[in-house]
Amino acid sequence: MSKIADNIVRFRESVEPQATLVAVSKTKPISDLQEAYDAGQRHLGENKIQEMTEKWETLPKDIHWHMIGHTQRNKVKYMAPYVHLIHSVDSPRLAKEINKQAQKNDRVINCLLQVFIADEESKYGFDEDELMAYLNSDAFKNLKNINIHGLMGMATFTDDKDQVRAEFKSLMAMFDKIKSEQLLDPRHEFDELSMGMTGDYEIALEEGSTMVRIGSAIFGSRD
Repeated sequence: MSKIADNIVRFRESVEPQATLVAVSKTKPISDLQEAYDAGQRHLGENKIQEMTEKWETLPKDIHWHMIGHTQRNKVKYMAPYVHLIHSVDSPRLAKEINKQAQKNDRVINCLLQVFIADEESKYGFDEDELMAYLNSDAFKNLKNINIHGLMGMATFTDDKDQVRAEFKSLMAMFDKIKSEQLLDPRHEFDELSMGMTGDYEIALEEGSTMVRIGSAIFGSRD
């Protein structure tokens, strides 16, 4: 068994069945992704649309492609025909563009709303007040070609595990609030909480994550 395949098996054993393992394959060559595929991995995550599209064109078509990086509106059209889940919907304008491109492709595109939970200015996302206001807006309710599957958040990059746990707890609380107050039309499945990466996925799982994004611990460090 290859090193990548061995890592895939190890992580899947540690996160399933509670969570879906998204193997983050950004910057990695097709051969590495094929090794992951051969080991049974079907959920792959990328952070650049053009790179993801090139890989989609080459690799087997039963792969579920996850867009996990900051998404530029002018590039949504390239992934609209095939993307499985967009984790990084961080503004009303982006949601509107995804809906537009989904209509053009006769699809309903699965999305997560990205929430800003970290103590870092470099992160993107809605804050809680913005999120609640958006979900109650007509602009959101008129989007018929997106399916809000849940929320995504990234914790602060820190060794302070208590801070990371508190940030994940805050995201879980928002997730529960949206569900309990029934803020979404029933057509939105709203069943996923994407939180946790290589350095903090264990805490994320303890706090209720249903989807973890693991990259370097599977494919090795990036150049």
